[in-house]
Formats: sequence, C-alpha cells, structure tokens
Amino acid sequence: MQGSRVGRIGGLSYRRQAVAASRRPISGSVSPCKMSMLGQNFNSAGIRLFFKVTAGDKRLAVPHISVPDISFVRWDALRDAGFQGCVMDKDNTLTDPYGKALNPKIRTSLAECRKVLPVVLFSNSAGLEQFDPQGEEATALEGSLGIPVLRHKEKKPAGGVSELESHFGCSAEKLIMVGDRYLTDVVFGNRNQMFTIYVAPFDTAREPLGVKMARRLEDTMVAKWRNGGVQSPPHPFFTVDSAGFVKN
Repeated sequence: MQGSRVGRIGGLSYRRQAVAASRRPISGSVSPCKMSMLGQNFNSAGIRLFFKVTAGDKRLAVPHISVPDISFVRWDALRDAGFQGCVMDKDNTLTDPYGKALNPKIRTSLAECRKVLPVVLFSNSAGLEQFDPQGEEATALEGSLGIPVLRHKEKKPAGGVSELESHFGCSAEKLIMVGDRYLTDVVFGNRNQMFTIYVAPFDTAREPLGVKMARRLEDTMVAKWRNGGVQSPPHPFFTVDSAGFVKN
C-alpha cells in the first residue's frame, strides 16, 4: 500500500480496497439492533430522491473523496483547508453493522479527527425522532462511542441541515459528511453543499436484504456515471490540491 495513492478524488480514480417498516415511533421494547435495521431497511424519501438524481443532477451521488475507511483521511489537511466540523454515519463507517463499539481499524483515525475537528454522529436510527423519540439509543451510543449523537427529525438524504449548522455553529459548506452509502450519506451531503467522503463498508453480510439491494443499485449507477465522466459537485474548499486530503 505504501507509495501509492488509495481511494478516489473527485472524478479521478486511484487504487482502493475495497420492505417494509412502520412509520410509527418505535417503542422502547424494540431492541436497538432491530431499530437500526428498520432505520436502514426502509427509506422511501431517500429512494425517491435517488431516482430523481438519476434523472437529474447525477453529481449529487458522487463523493468528493472515496477511501477504504477513515484511516486514509488526513484530518489536519481538511482543517487547514477551512473545514470546521465532521458529520459521521455510524453503521459500516464507525462500527460494524448494528454494533456498539468502534471498528478497530478506525479508532486511531477517529481520535486524530477529534483532535482537530468537532465530530457528531448522524444516524438514520439513533437520535431520529421516528425510531428513537426519547433519545435512549442516542444516549447509549454516546456512552459507548464517546461522541455526541445528533437528535433530528428527518432521515438522510431528506431534509435540511439546520440542526447540524446549529450544532456546529457554522454553515454547511464548512462541514464534512462521511458515510458508506451513496443513496443517503453522499446525496445528503452534496445536496446541502457539504464536503463528502465515501468509505467502503466494513461488512455487508449482516445487512437486511433491502439495504443490500439498494447498495448494489447505488454502486452500479455511481460507477457507471463516474466512468462516463460525472464528477462530484464543486466545493469552495475542493481544488486541484485536494489530493492532499488522502494519505499516500
């Protein structure tokens, strides 16, 4: 791995490693694991938006940077570029699917990130009013992961960023969105003028069938668009020097 760049910057490729659910609030009797599975398995607004992307601005699904995991990111370089906060997805970004502990691969990198940038976890289950109305799962995750969990009302990629801007005290363009899904994390970040980083999932074997199918569709479509020359949306902090955001 040493001596070669890993991942993808904008539209340039580099070597890298690589249904149904209730809309009612979920009661406390539902386990956190099942809550997280429900949150990921059905996202009607996200699916509708993704198909709008396919017929419209395909750039919204293309991340600014793609890496195997966050350990390949130079957080100090992102801070120096002007970014003021980092928004992290949970499953397959920080933890194994539905896990409560950080994946060992990224513990050191997350600590490095937190030294230079404030971090918040933005999940489609924990902290989401629909599935975690009392914030119990969010509070439990804050205890196990050691980072704050955003309380919010809408799933990614729907909705805006007012809650995130309020949390960080800055505009969305100064925030980094990190996640393993083009449909949710990348589209949400790009449509709200954030800087987007896609990470390859740790493990997809335990994901619900609906998530596996959506992921396969996303991967196929984004690869096709990239091969056709579609690049990530412009960002004021994303320039020809942005290759320095990824470790060699």
